This record gives sequence, C-alpha cells and structure tokens, in this order.
Amino acid sequence: MQFNVRALSPDHLISQLTIDAQDEVDARRQVEARGLFAAKVSLAGGMSRGLSLGKQGSASSNLSVVLFSQELLALLNAGLSIVEALEALLEKESNQGTRSILGRLLTGLGEGKRFSGVLAEQPELFPALYIGIVKAAEGTSDLPRSLTRYIDYQQRIDTVRGKIVSAMIYPMILMLVGGGVSFFLIGYVVPKFAEVYKGAGRDLPWMSKMLLSWGQFSGAHTSLLLSALGVIIVLGFLTIRQVIASGSLGRVLTKLPGIGERIRIYELSRLYLTMGMLLEGGISIVPALETVQGMVSLNIKHDLQLAKESIQSGIPLSTAFEEHHLTTPISLRMLRVGERSGEMGAMLTQSAAFYDGEISRWIDRFTRTFEPLLMAAIGLVVGAIVVLLYMPIFDLAGSMS
Repeated sequence: MQFNVRALSPDHLISQLTIDAQDEVDARRQVEARGLFAAKVSLAGGMSRGLSLGKQGSASSNLSVVLFSQELLALLNAGLSIVEALEALLEKESNQGTRSILGRLLTGLGEGKRFSGVLAEQPELFPALYIGIVKAAEGTSDLPRSLTRYIDYQQRIDTVRGKIVSAMIYPMILMLVGGGVSFFLIGYVVPKFAEVYKGAGRDLPWMSKMLLSWGQFSGAHTSLLLSALGVIIVLGFLTIRQVIASGSLGRVLTKLPGIGERIRIYELSRLYLTMGMLLEGGISIVPALETVQGMVSLNIKHDLQLAKESIQSGIPLSTAFEEHHLTTPISLRMLRVGERSGEMGAMLTQSAAFYDGEISRWIDRFTRTFEPLLMAAIGLVVGAIVVLLYMPIFDLAGSMS
C-alpha cells in the first residue's frame, strides 16, 4: 500500500512523502529511519488514518504470544528456518492485523536484523521477558528450547491464575443471587406487606416495625432509591478500578491475616519461576533481575532492587534474597543447594513448582470453607427478612387459637 506522509525534518522543514509500506506502522518506521518525524500518515487517495495507540492495541489483540510461539516452535522443530517459519505463518494467516505483524517481522529479518531486535521494535506486542529469552537463545543457537521454556512458563502461570479466577466465580454468583433476592424482598415484597399491616391496628414486634417502616419508605421513594443504588454501583466500580490500577488493592490484601502471607507466596513463586526460566535460558543473574523488576509488585520491586545492588557488590543470591525478605525457609535452602550445584535456574523453578502446589491446595481449602459460610450468611439474611415479615401473622394466628 502507498501512504502519504507529512514529515518534519530536524531543521523544522515540512515535506510531503509517498511511501510504499505494509501498513501505517511500517510507513512511520521508514520515515523515522530517514531521520524525519512523521507528523501525519494517511492512505494515498484515502482518508487520513493517523497512527494511534488504539490502532496498535487492536493489532496486539489479534496476536496471542503463546499461540504464536507454539506455531513457530512446531515449524522450527520440523526443520524450517526462522524466515521460512514466519513466511509459512504469514501464508496461512487470514487476519489482517496479524499479517501486518508477521510482515514487519519478516521485513526486519530481511534487513539483516536479529530476531530479538525485530521483536523489540514492537514492545506493545512482545513483552520484555519474551524478547530477553529470544536474545539469550540467539547466543546459544537454541531458539526452540527457549520457546518451549516460555510456553511452559506461561501455561503454568495461566494454570494458577485460572484456579484463582475459578475460585472467585462461584462466590460472586452466590453474592449476586443473594443480593438480588434480598433486594427484591426489601424493595418489592416488604412494601406490599407494609400496606397490608398498615390498617391492621395490631401492635407489631419492634424488628418487624423497623422492617415495615423501611418497606413504606422504599415503596414511596422507589425511583430515588434505584437512582442512588445505580450511583453507588458506578462509584464502587470506578473506585475498585482505581484501586487496582494504583496497586493499593495489593497492599491492602497483603495486610489481611492469612491472605496476606499467601499473596506474598504467590508473588515469590512468580519471581522464582521467571528468574528460573531466564537463568536456564542463559541470561546472567543481574540482567535477569533487571528484566524481572518490571513484572513484580511495588513491594517486591523495591526489595528486588536492594537485592540486585547486594549481588552486584559480591553477595551470593541466596544471602541477598534472605536479607531483603525474598525467601521462605524452604526456598532459601533450595537456593543454597542451587549455588553449590551450579543449577540455580533449576532450583528456582523447583521452588516455584513447590509453592504453586501449596497455593493450589490453599485455594481448594479456602473455597471449600468459604462457599458454605457464604451460603449460610445469605440464607440467614433472606430467612431473617421472611421471618420478620411473617411474625405478625404468627402472632395473629396465636391469638385466634
């Protein structure tokens, strides 16, 4: 395709260029390679389609790094070169966004760049960890093995994450159903009963009076209460999203008794697994720590930075991790064994596997305990509402008998 580009030179002169490129990203890259700044990119003879993060984001959503790695690994194991494998993937691909990504990779390789280099040109698609293991594999000429490590690594993380999500689904459904039933009883059934009891002229129990007073109020201000509920839900959603984005949720959870320690174990497990994969891939300790720092929480990141500085001063990794609270009694012993045997990467991976199993067992125990308690709490709330509604009827039946 041809693109019209309005470019700005270093001496602030504006020029119009026509570029043959695969897409807007490729056109902008070609212009920047000439030392110019692409101010505006548009299709030749078409409407302007400026390059934006939204476009890049849509492209990234069309590419699964794990699926891409699995397909590439299968072709490399079949004996194809990296260029032939990418060409085969390009030929079978029908999605235009993914074809554009594969085309940029092939163009970069055709220009003589290393595979890790062309991956690094698209950081919004390929994470630093992936680029790092590919770069290490280029030094050992063993890309298939590194891809296998990354696939196993991502599948293990997805397995633990999937268990956590699955454990949350059923309680969330229970809370939604229980909340919906309670809201229906309080917002619809209670006002109806309030109208019935309003002219009965009988002395009602105190708690029933309170419930029926609420029923009369909600029946008279239904639209106002629904509007307030909607506002509360929206504000709650925005607040939760802000808390998650700022990282405050993690800090709050880590302070909860029982849960905080499990979250710390989960974070250390991810740290050990990532570090182990990088070390097994041929990356030295300090570069591996620098790569991992962008993937951990703020608390772990600070401790990891201090540990890196200690390691750079000559302190062993196990000692540095112990001093900065990045170990547990079991992982510390395994790290020391790894230092003596020279298999630090394998020991880190085994430590992660040990704690993944512990986390999975804790999730199972927690869900088996929490779900019945949640069902009992919902049953108590709904049952209390029903009993308070029918207490005047029980009283009336008793007086008649």
